[in-house]
Amino acid sequence: QVQLVESGGGLVQAGGSLRLSCAASGIVLSNNVMRWFRQAPGKQRELVATITGGTTYYADSVKGRFTISRDVAKNTMNLQMDSLKPEDTAVYYCNALVTSAYVSYWGQGTQVTVSS
Repeated sequence: QVQLVESGGGLVQAGGSLRLSCAASGIVLSNNVMRWFRQAPGKQRELVATITGGTTYYADSVKGRFTISRDVAKNTMNLQMDSLKPEDTAVYYCNALVTSAYVSYWGQGTQVTVSS
């Protein structure tokens, strides 16, 4: 059974930093496309960052401020978020995309709140 568990969310002032982690069981993260999404109240879920192999992708809104990474030994994925803005406030979700099976797994989400 695949399980993704996010941690590291919280309340931070604008300009501050948070580091989100996604711990996986039942799946090897480094073998799949790993993504962070976020969903703000009243808005659609949006893709924030992707890592696959050695390639990363960032939404324009977070480029230069967020960094996605993986720890192969710990089977975790991280999202370092710096220079946070109030518009970054959302629930952040970890996602594993198994392209060979067309299956996508989601974590339960972690709340990030940035105060102005």
